[in-house]
Amino acid sequence: MLPASSSPIGVFDSGVGGLSVLRALLAALPHERFVYLADSGHAPYGERGDAYVSARTHAITDYLCEQHGIKALVVACNTATAAAIHEVRSSRPALPLVGLEPAIKPALAATKTGHIGVIGTRGTLTSAKFGKLMASFAGQAHFVVQPCDGLAHAIERSVAQPVPAALGPVSATETGALCERYLHAMGEFGTGPGQMDTLVLGCTHYVFVAHELRALTGPAVQFIETGEAVARQTHRLLQTAGLLSTAPALPDGAPGRAPIRLLTTGPVEMLQAAAQRWLDLPAHWCESVNVPSAIEKWAASA
Repeated sequence: MLPASSSPIGVFDSGVGGLSVLRALLAALPHERFVYLADSGHAPYGERGDAYVSARTHAITDYLCEQHGIKALVVACNTATAAAIHEVRSSRPALPLVGLEPAIKPALAATKTGHIGVIGTRGTLTSAKFGKLMASFAGQAHFVVQPCDGLAHAIERSVAQPVPAALGPVSATETGALCERYLHAMGEFGTGPGQMDTLVLGCTHYVFVAHELRALTGPAVQFIETGEAVARQTHRLLQTAGLLSTAPALPDGAPGRAPIRLLTTGPVEMLQAAAQRWLDLPAHWCESVNVPSAIEKWAASA
């Protein structure tokens, strides 16, 4: 059956970080239904090889298309976009598809000092796709690129912990200590000559540690993330395809399905905590699912 305007939009990430993109999508597309899938059972993507990430991306795309009849897919993960989006475009040419990449062009437009910091997972920042992106802007600014090993995974773990006291030192939490380590390694932030006045958040998870990052960079540094741009592109693609929904999404408790389904291949408690803390969504919208990749299906049938 072909997707209709009333069909949901699929959104997936290696974990709960893509909820930052879902938040932007909900604001820009209030009449749409969404199925969000956190592949937390196979995270972190940023420290896996391209072949592994590609296999997971194909498995999740197939699952969302076949089990949920999605009309479009937002790959809310920089690492999965870099490793596999070109393959997904080839395998499903009719599916409106939106990926992520670190927002280098908006950062160039924003910087006054010409010094830009970029943080992301190692998988994103060492990918051929990111290399080509950076090469296209060569000579236009001075970039300091910093892989943040372990930070996305630490953010995942942090959702089950109490919100830290606002007045405590940044380094008092695992996420804060990692932010401090990586930003200190990059150099000086600020608006003076030679200082980085712009920081690209090249992983969807990092939006959720903006407070810790702000404490380290100071108030004048601009943070650039991709959620709003992704939401605008999703709107454009759906409008072009004639698939924009014109009817309001059903509120929770109304007849029919809830406007958002939140799925995870990992512990459902983590997704519930993240959805409640970051998007104020009810825990009963979350559920655990199994999405085997091709090799796992083969092993199970052998």
